[in-house]
Amino acid sequence: MFTRSELEIKTVGELKGLCKQYGLKPLGNPSYKTAWIDALLTFAAIALRQMKEREGLRRMTFKGYQDLGQALDQMGEPTDQQSALIRATMQGKRLEYPHRYEQETLLNLHKAKMHLEQALDLLNM
Repeated sequence: MFTRSELEIKTVGELKGLCKQYGLKPLGNPSYKTAWIDALLTFAAIALRQMKEREGLRRMTFKGYQDLGQALDQMGEPTDQQSALIRATMQGKRLEYPHRYEQETLLNLHKAKMHLEQALDLLNM
């Protein structure tokens, strides 16, 4: 990400700004330039090691993938009429109350299913 030589030519203020941009704290005494440089040089390797060690954000287990797939299966597929109502809703057409609440629920279920499918696709990468 960064090289030591490109960081060493920066001022302490510039290094602090970079660390602030990435949400990093100095490694050691914040009045020393090396504390800020070390934080910027090591954060990527530390982050990847933490993921491998299942600390913080980590990959799902196989059961997690199965559960996500099962949730999608439970939601089912929209019928032709439901698909038509979803399209009409997305075009801004609204039913009268009290049916509008159910219309919004149908749209929200559709959106949730689409997001779950996207999540599963992203996790399978």
